[in-house]
Amino acid sequence: MDRAKQREIASKGGKAAHQKGTAHEWTSEEAREAGRKGGMASHRRRSELTGQGSDNAQANEASEMSERDDSSNEQIR
Repeated sequence: MDRAKQREIASKGGKAAHQKGTAHEWTSEEAREAGRKGGMASHRRRSELTGQGSDNAQANEASEMSERDDSSNEQIR
């Protein structure tokens, strides 16, 4: 199936779900997290394609995840 046809079908499904009231609506926190993950994946792929430090990208990701875990623990306390 070509991309235009697939997009048209998906669009109709999304519109129908909104009319029915069953469509998912993102909170700002969900959207922020999804954008962060997408940016990290894109950056990681770009680094791998150029042959630059994928080890460094993984270290940065691990560091960010531990910082986020620490901040979420603070909110719970």
